[in-house]
Amino acid sequence: MEKNWVRIYKSTNFYQAEIVKQMLLQHAIETVLLNKQDSSYLNFGNVEVYVHQEDFDNAIELLILNQIDL
Repeated sequence: MEKNWVRIYKSTNFYQAEIVKQMLLQHAIETVLLNKQDSSYLNFGNVEVYVHQEDFDNAIELLILNQIDL
């Protein structure tokens, strides 16, 4: 992954991270999902959402406005 990416959200549930990703993409904020879950046991590990550092403030504001737990 390139430099200047910041983790903005993490969850043990893939679908929650995907919802956050899609919400940010709707507001023209580029995102990347990094799946760190164990491939055998999906109960272990996190799925993380990253945004560019310059989009961090806008992304946090959107998460707060949409009442998404950080």
